[in-house]
Amino acid sequence: MKIGVFGGTFNPPHTGHLKSAMTAVDQLGLDKLIVVPAGIPPHKPLPPGTPSADMRFHMVSVAFSDQAGTIVSDIESKNSGISYTVDTVKLLKHDYPGAMIFLLVGTDMFLTLDMWKDCKTLLETVTPAVFSRNIEDTFRISGYSSGLWKQYGVHTETIKNYVVDISSSQLREMLPKREGKRYIDDTTYSYIISNRLYDAKPDWDWLRGRAYSMLDPARIPHVAGCEKEAVRLAQRWGVDPDDAREAAILHDITKKLAPEENFSILKECGFPVVKLENAGEKLLHSKTGAALAKTLFGVSNEVAGAIMWHTTGKAGMSPLEKVIYVADYIEPTRDMEGVEAMRAAAYEDLNEALRMGLDASIRDLISRGIAPDRTTSDALDDLIQHMGSGQNPNI
Repeated sequence: MKIGVFGGTFNPPHTGHLKSAMTAVDQLGLDKLIVVPAGIPPHKPLPPGTPSADMRFHMVSVAFSDQAGTIVSDIESKNSGISYTVDTVKLLKHDYPGAMIFLLVGTDMFLTLDMWKDCKTLLETVTPAVFSRNIEDTFRISGYSSGLWKQYGVHTETIKNYVVDISSSQLREMLPKREGKRYIDDTTYSYIISNRLYDAKPDWDWLRGRAYSMLDPARIPHVAGCEKEAVRLAQRWGVDPDDAREAAILHDITKKLAPEENFSILKECGFPVVKLENAGEKLLHSKTGAALAKTLFGVSNEVAGAIMWHTTGKAGMSPLEKVIYVADYIEPTRDMEGVEAMRAAAYEDLNEALRMGLDASIRDLISRGIAPDRTTSDALDDLIQHMGSGQNPNI
């Protein structure tokens, strides 16, 4: 049996790892590939902000889940101490007696092999298989492998690897800039975003795609309009445009759910579940939307708050919450009575636009024989009090 052992921190795993590994499987004719995420690597300290060993093990398991003949081993990630390759391959040799084990490594790591712990024992157990990215690498590998042959009598395999030109360190720099999605499979990327690993922020197209898939198609123009309006308002009033965009894209993600589904989400998220009349049930999506936005997309408390209060408002709203409430009300597809006056006010006095929206909402409900939500009445009373006190209405 031919077994390839592919180790690393996988911080995070990406398509380059996957394609390199599959290239090795093909060129070496491997019967099995064992991917080994490191817990605590010996060669260099993990950078600040590195996810836990369990999280990296989970990401690697997902990334390689569709590859036949591949297993992801926790032999190192469950180890509380430093993981040395020689110890790992000894254990694997015990599990697969008689197997030929290839140690898959990159060129730079290969060129330090004689400095690894118990190098002689390691090279008696494995055959190095080195990924060559170009002709220069091939020459370097050839020269170093000649020295290994003379000293240890070990043969080295060279894998011609047309790698994806990306590294984990580059991705760690790209993810906070909403870049790098194309190098990470969708399930792993979702996990990174939901946990905001590496301070990652979601790619906008990916976030829209995920949010729109949760909407009734007829609602998409409203959400798209709300996004554009929210960004413009945020820029006008000194609110973080990215926070406004995230909240606007996600504000209606549970709008199409039945009341029973919304109640189930509230229960799972620890919210008190109270039976509501039909008018109240229509307000549930703001609470469940905020909960799922945190769970699925890792949004901040500020963004979750803007989603939570975009329907009713509340006393003491933050500038972001005001922006989302007003944007939801005045976005271009809205055509209710009084919306043009509110649009004009929104860029002159944000609180006045908010007052108009809260007041119009209350009047509309009363005209239809529906008691307004107390939260909305409190929001309007609080707003009028602060406006009357002469405080800056927009902060």
